[in-house]
Amino acid sequence: MAISIGFQTYTWQMSYEKYCDQLDHILAAVKEAGGTGIEPEVCMLGCYTDAPVALREALDGQGLRLGALCLALAWQHQEETAEERAEADRVIAYLKHFPNTVLTLVQLPGKDRSDLARRQANALANINAVARRASEQGIACAYHPNSPSGSLFRVEEDYKVLLNGLDTRYCGYAPDTGHIAKGGMDVEAIFRTYRTMIKHVHFKDMSVYDSSWTALGQGSIDHVGIMRYLSETGYDGWVMVEEESKGAEADPDGVTLQNGIYIREVLEPLGK
Repeated sequence: MAISIGFQTYTWQMSYEKYCDQLDHILAAVKEAGGTGIEPEVCMLGCYTDAPVALREALDGQGLRLGALCLALAWQHQEETAEERAEADRVIAYLKHFPNTVLTLVQLPGKDRSDLARRQANALANINAVARRASEQGIACAYHPNSPSGSLFRVEEDYKVLLNGLDTRYCGYAPDTGHIAKGGMDVEAIFRTYRTMIKHVHFKDMSVYDSSWTALGQGSIDHVGIMRYLSETGYDGWVMVEEESKGAEADPDGVTLQNGIYIREVLEPLGK
């Protein structure tokens, strides 16, 4: 099977006030760029937040799939708060309308990395609990670490804690090439080390010179090599492309169209 390539809606989420209820617009932009699916964060569902059947119809109308849905919560305590559990269970129920869609889990970054070991342990307990309940409903999960300064899973030592702490019976790993690079790690080495855990993938490019986000193919990350490696090792899940550059914040549609050209000309032939 071929690797499926789509777009993560964070490219538009950076301009949240403008696009928070514009998922139909985003779907049209993704379709124009040649994507085959999307991955929105729950907060970007807008009018479809409580309407999974309507979302399925909107996706069908554009010939797109819901490749993944991203649930981002704080998970600061030893157990989920009542509100966190209720939201996770609502999203799990929502995804029962979308067979084979991955639930990506993200912990919202804190203000700092103080009391790191305890907070990491709490996060893992919550992540594994959500993933177990989702798995019991037939929904695959993958955890996506990020790289802001307050992220609990940001550098290589954090990744060892995270990827040894995930309960792989229920939760896989969703590597993000840009966040790996931002954390000072060798991107391809991380993919190779944890390949058996990879259930979902994000591509995002970064300049080696100043660590700024760039368009796909314009930074320092070897996405060609990584795409080739994934294909050679039988990966047949999603690669979701996103851009977090200043250009993306100003014109998310435009940068998505440009990234679509790179996908069609460079990445898609490698994923077949």
